[in-house]
Amino acid sequence: MPKNKTKNPIVKITDTVLRDAHQSLLATRMRTDDMLSIAKKLDRVGYWSLEVWGGATFDTCLRFLKEDPWERLRKLRKAIPNTRLQMLLRGQNLVGYRHYPDDVVRKFVERSAKNGIDIFRIFDALNDIRNLETTIKAAKGTNTFVEAAVCYTKSPVHSHEMFVEMAAKLENMGADSICIKDMAGLLAPYDAYDLVSKLKQRINVPIHIHTHDSSGLAAMSYLKAIEAGAEIIDTAISSMGSGTAQPPTESLVAALKDTACDTGLNLTLLADIAEYFREVRRKYKRFESEYTVINTKTLVVQIPGGMISNLAVQLKEQNALERMNEVFEEIPRVRKDLGYPPLVTPTSQVVGTQATLNVLSGERYKILTSETKNYLKGLYGSPQGKIDRKVQKKAIGDEKPITCRPADLLEPELDKLTRELGSKAKSIDDVLSYALFPNVALEYFEQRDEGRLTPEPLEEPVKEKGTQIPHASLLAPSEFIITVHGESFRIKVAGAGHKVDGKRPFFLKIDDRLEEVMLESLTEVIPTTAGEIEAKPTTHSVRPRAQKKGDVTAPIPGKVTSIKVSEGDKVQAGDTVLTVESMKMENEVHTPVDGVVKKIYVKVGDSINPDETLMVIEKE
Repeated sequence: MPKNKTKNPIVKITDTVLRDAHQSLLATRMRTDDMLSIAKKLDRVGYWSLEVWGGATFDTCLRFLKEDPWERLRKLRKAIPNTRLQMLLRGQNLVGYRHYPDDVVRKFVERSAKNGIDIFRIFDALNDIRNLETTIKAAKGTNTFVEAAVCYTKSPVHSHEMFVEMAAKLENMGADSICIKDMAGLLAPYDAYDLVSKLKQRINVPIHIHTHDSSGLAAMSYLKAIEAGAEIIDTAISSMGSGTAQPPTESLVAALKDTACDTGLNLTLLADIAEYFREVRRKYKRFESEYTVINTKTLVVQIPGGMISNLAVQLKEQNALERMNEVFEEIPRVRKDLGYPPLVTPTSQVVGTQATLNVLSGERYKILTSETKNYLKGLYGSPQGKIDRKVQKKAIGDEKPITCRPADLLEPELDKLTRELGSKAKSIDDVLSYALFPNVALEYFEQRDEGRLTPEPLEEPVKEKGTQIPHASLLAPSEFIITVHGESFRIKVAGAGHKVDGKRPFFLKIDDRLEEVMLESLTEVIPTTAGEIEAKPTTHSVRPRAQKKGDVTAPIPGKVTSIKVSEGDKVQAGDTVLTVESMKMENEVHTPVDGVVKKIYVKVGDSINPDETLMVIEKE
């Protein structure tokens, strides 16, 4: 780039290594301790900002890492006093997967700023500007920096002129900068130049470009965007960059060095930081997949980096990773049916999970998640394309979709939730965690109170000589480890069948391989503090395999999040009798017949598998 080019100011860098980079590459699994160990060096770099919070980090902290996300933020604020800390906020969705009432939104923004956030990057997955009003106003009230985002995507209904119009409205709403948020790495170099040029003609605040290197275009697109006048770019330190994350920080710093757009950052210091994260990344290898490298197919399927990483993990949990390409092919079809929403959380979760269910069930829209139904009711807002009416009717029947701002239909929740939690909440931050993820937060609070907060293991159990398997304390209650002739095996109880001639078939996963065994009685395996096991007779009931038409089952594995009926209740075919969370989405389970609830085999929090009888419905 010519040295005498004076059109641009010095380009500023936001590094995403503490948030989006590991969300995109490692399914958001990096632990706080690994961040704090390098915090002082990160603080010395001179970044415009560090993205450290928001997105999927909040959910993952509670669900998998058994960390308090608020405490993570406070620790990072203390360890990084000189650099702006930035978070990603999903508008009215905050960091969750549904719309929250305005009182929850305002309090969440207030507490985020109080705990250490300097910059709020705020977006709406449908680019529905109504869903940004409350969040932007709340952030402006905290005297923090508000960066409003336009979600970039390509479709028959999206255009650069549409994005510019939206950016102008966001500037009028008080945005201090505009972010072009390219979640899937679709922004090609000359498109970047054209879009930024048109934005600079219309708006006065700085332009910040965010993209992923999923298609290999990111660095080229950044350079063209900078030529057109973009002032800030998102990068990730090289050992945690490229692929489905952001392009490498050092590469962009070097490319701009000694030009009018020189970032002024020190490559030697950046190299030290890169070496640290190179070692850290090895710890999380379990959560990587072959789908996080550069793949130009993303230009066709248009899937964001974090979505690819999480889809791979979710399909692995369903023992269906080999069907990833089928899901890739189904996603564009579902996206078209839903009116071409940009694929960014939560719409990426809605589309991705629905596409996965379409593939795994063998029939399109045979299973509809609650979130898909809510989307088709208009509860996420209004997409910029037309929704397929046949799919909509299958989901919501003759119900009319809403046309107002979705949050206008929500009653204030904060006081009610505070009363519900009572002494389980140690602070207002706990109440907010509960508001966002009620079941996950309750489990976290209970484990915290009982001193049982143990994160999921970083390593899968292996049987090779000289390697380690997880300590028994890291296993779920239904799992245990046995050692036979020096070889260790991880056992998980997956289900049971009906008793025949005094024996009952049990289905066990042995190192993720399903096996059937016949036992005369069921025993409960109890991990001891020494990592050994002991057995004792159990008193809890066993879920039989479904055999009759009135046996209620779930189509995919998951965890029971609510039970809508009691034994003795009358139900009609199609009624929702319970909900199951799978792949972070809530799925309704319906009764297949009219009748009376005779037996319920599950409780809230139970893990369930397909073909297990969850409850029995009998005709009167």
